[in-house]
Amino acid sequence: MTFSQIAAFSIVIVMVGLLIWDKIRYDVVALGALLAAIACGIVPPDKAFTGFSDDIVIIVASALVVSAAVGRSGIVELMMRPFIPHMKTTSSQVGILVSVVTVLSAFMKNIGALAIFMPIAFQISRRTGKPASRLLMPLSFGSLLGGLATLVGTSPNIIVSRMREDIVGEPFTMFDFAPVGIGLAVVGIVFLTFGWRLLPRAERSGAAGDAQFSIEDYTTEARLPPESPLVGKTVFDLESMAEAEVTVVGIIREGFRRYVPSGHWTLFAGDVLVLEGEAQALEKITVDGKLELVGLKEGEIASARRGEIGMVEAVVTQGSPLIGNSAAQVSLRERFGVNLLALSRRGRRVSQRLRRVRFQQGDLLVLHGNKDAMPDTLAELGCLPLAERNVSLGRKRHLYLPITVLAIAMALVALQMVTVTIAFFGAAVILLLTRVLTPREAYEVVDWPILILLGSLIPVSDALRTTGGTDLIAGWLSGAAGALPPMGALALILTVAMAVTPFLNNAATVLVMAPIGASLAGQLGLNPDPFLMAVAVGAACDFLTPIGHQCNTLVMGPGGYRFGDYWRLGLPLSVIVITLGTFLIGMFWPM
Repeated sequence: MTFSQIAAFSIVIVMVGLLIWDKIRYDVVALGALLAAIACGIVPPDKAFTGFSDDIVIIVASALVVSAAVGRSGIVELMMRPFIPHMKTTSSQVGILVSVVTVLSAFMKNIGALAIFMPIAFQISRRTGKPASRLLMPLSFGSLLGGLATLVGTSPNIIVSRMREDIVGEPFTMFDFAPVGIGLAVVGIVFLTFGWRLLPRAERSGAAGDAQFSIEDYTTEARLPPESPLVGKTVFDLESMAEAEVTVVGIIREGFRRYVPSGHWTLFAGDVLVLEGEAQALEKITVDGKLELVGLKEGEIASARRGEIGMVEAVVTQGSPLIGNSAAQVSLRERFGVNLLALSRRGRRVSQRLRRVRFQQGDLLVLHGNKDAMPDTLAELGCLPLAERNVSLGRKRHLYLPITVLAIAMALVALQMVTVTIAFFGAAVILLLTRVLTPREAYEVVDWPILILLGSLIPVSDALRTTGGTDLIAGWLSGAAGALPPMGALALILTVAMAVTPFLNNAATVLVMAPIGASLAGQLGLNPDPFLMAVAVGAACDFLTPIGHQCNTLVMGPGGYRFGDYWRLGLPLSVIVITLGTFLIGMFWPM
């Protein structure tokens, strides 16, 4: 071994060790690996930062922005409404939800698709009285399977495509992954529809998640404008539009008279409705019913659309100056520049006008004000922001525009009129220009640590190849694969990639394993394409741990899962992926 090879192996081994140790952020580890590679001379200074200008970084960032826009549009919830009444058994719930999230994950970031469907899973869980833990892990696994079907479904596919261009001279196209990915997804959906029974007993795993993520009922006031479709309708009609998730607990007329209405009461323009329900349900009814939240002025609404004004959910803490006072008494708007839009008080219904309610410790508030000043304002008010939740009451939602822009981008790529990079970059820019997302929101949804990881490790991975390190590893693997038929060698690469992914970020796994797979194919005299495809499949399919992929991590808390719960459902699914994946790759990508 040469000095360059020893240096390259040492850097990768130390990097892997630090990632497994998990005491230092993975983006910082990647930056340190790049710096070490530069210092050792295996990455030339003029090539050190080429990874940050790579198409992979642009595609991943743009896909995250587009995914967020689709998720916030509400189109998925609208499409799911006809199916919800038919989800009576757990198998039907898992089958329908996993099928839809799998399809959606093929065209948007899989963690974005999962985030869209988690609230739906909780809604179904509450309606049926069955624990959400039966749904969340199958949803996570389904989102991973769906990402296999297209180039942009998951980061490993994008990276493998880029590395194929370096190795073969041409990248994988948008739907090159579809024959293998769709086959695995279909069989995976069938397995998960019935395999959820392998999960631990619901009494142990489901309760913790449901309690941790229970959503309080808020009380808010909304004015009924003349153009609202609810004018002339009844209270029952409004509650039906909200699918019984919102209750009209009061109507304020003639400026000050408050009535407790029955279901047959007619709604008139100018009525102030006192609504009670979950934050998500209140957001939906204010959009669908074209209601105006009391306390918001037209100028403030315009500022909110520009991203200058935002909303935050916060809890009143002990010692807050708000305790014992109302919004009017402390001059919340005049002194602090924020509006009170909604209030939640555990176990008690709010019967007064919001501006007259005296705050108590533990009250949950939805406050509206300048985003830049909000942290200081909350500190002055003695309120703690709840970063886990996102409340956007009164915000206009673009229902069809994001999905239309995404469909056009996908069509342009499929027709080979533009590259994937240009298509998704263009889609992200259009969504910003049309104010579906504000620039601030776009910056917030981009996973910057992942982009740092990619930009840093691309030169390090390339150094492993240019120093001949990948050829050495391929030689070692070829010794093991020498006694195996070509399909056995393919299964070996897929299994190794799947085994490494739980301990590395899946993007890092591809950057390390793809050159090794291509070198192994070369030493065995085989086509590198099936081996690159095997690396992509293995790196995208971590079903054994909650740490190998963000989707698995995301459902761990809400589902009340333990570390060892994942293998119960994930091990048989992994065996299916290795067995069927090897067969499908060999069929569609001859060696």
